Amino acid sequence: MKLFQKSVKQSEEVSEMKIDFTPDIFLLFISPKFNDKEKAIQNLATEYPNSMMLGCSTSGEILGHEVMDETIALTAIKFESTKLKLTSLDLDKVDGDSHKAGEVISADLQEAGLRHILVLSDGLNVNGAELVKGLNVGLPETVSITGGLAGDAADFGETFIVANGEIASKKIAALGLYGEALKIGFGSQGGWDSFGVERLVTRSSENILYELDGQPALQLYKSFLGKKADELPASGLMFPLSMRNDDNVVPVVRTILSVNEEDQSLTFAGNIHQGSYVRLMKANVDRLINGAEESAKIAKEIIVNKSQLALLVSCVGRRLVLKQLVEEEIEAVADVLDDDVAITGFYSYGEIAPFNKFTACALHNQTMTITTFTE
Repeated sequence: MKLFQKSVKQSEEVSEMKIDFTPDIFLLFISPKFNDKEKAIQNLATEYPNSMMLGCSTSGEILGHEVMDETIALTAIKFESTKLKLTSLDLDKVDGDSHKAGEVISADLQEAGLRHILVLSDGLNVNGAELVKGLNVGLPETVSITGGLAGDAADFGETFIVANGEIASKKIAALGLYGEALKIGFGSQGGWDSFGVERLVTRSSENILYELDGQPALQLYKSFLGKKADELPASGLMFPLSMRNDDNVVPVVRTILSVNEEDQSLTFAGNIHQGSYVRLMKANVDRLINGAEESAKIAKEIIVNKSQLALLVSCVGRRLVLKQLVEEEIEAVADVLDDDVAITGFYSYGEIAPFNKFTACALHNQTMTITTFTE
């Protein structure tokens, strides 16, 4: 595997890059505030017409050991023997049905030798939990899935996906990787503390929560936030919910995407199951950083050989809590991984991965999710 990385600050820099190989694909994590992003993509397509492009908008770009804003975190990759196939889907073509979108994408990528699916999705118009369920339909257990939901800082305005030369919202793109030479590692851990009493979800529909313990969900949620309630939905990133269906299942974390004052509901990035139990969560800085470290350890245990590339998808809520300490979670990951591993990624509205090699793929919020690649 050959790699080239660059933090792009102006669109013209793309044409000035000197890469000594023809990339199979560019991974592009782009700030929504990057000037002339369309021009940068056009320049890249002109300079490298035979290279694929996959990327998304971010709530912060990760490259090397740094977290940046208003840039493009660019990674060019050429595989030795791994085959790639890139597919994408406009949500309008499936009437916004996230589960159906996942099924369509998965079916398109299911060819002989499929090892891994890397998926990037619009972060505001997709139910990530249903997307993952759809992706898993008919997929062999030997195929892993990781990825994330595009971010938009903490603005919740618009997210976008890059698939080859196109930038578009309401879109999902996925990369299929094929071949026995490819080794994939992955891990996903949080580090948040639950507090307060556990509440029963008494009314919900997919990712919309209406009632907790028979009370209006938004009203009850606001009572915990105090003055922070005036800053919703952005402040909700710092107070996610831990959800469990029963005592034998690892809880998942859910983060708010929007609120509805009229019906007092909360919309989350993934499903909130009626009959499940939820608790409010808050941050512990040390535990967040330790969670990132544990995620790297899990990913490293899966791959026997040294990793060459690590893709980090961390939740924007973690960044808001860590603030100036945000790079410490990247450093914690780098300290665990091999010295010469290339690191890239982004801060997201949701993370897609198994917890470890023994669990199925799921949508997470507020985690550090790591995927490592090596041939």
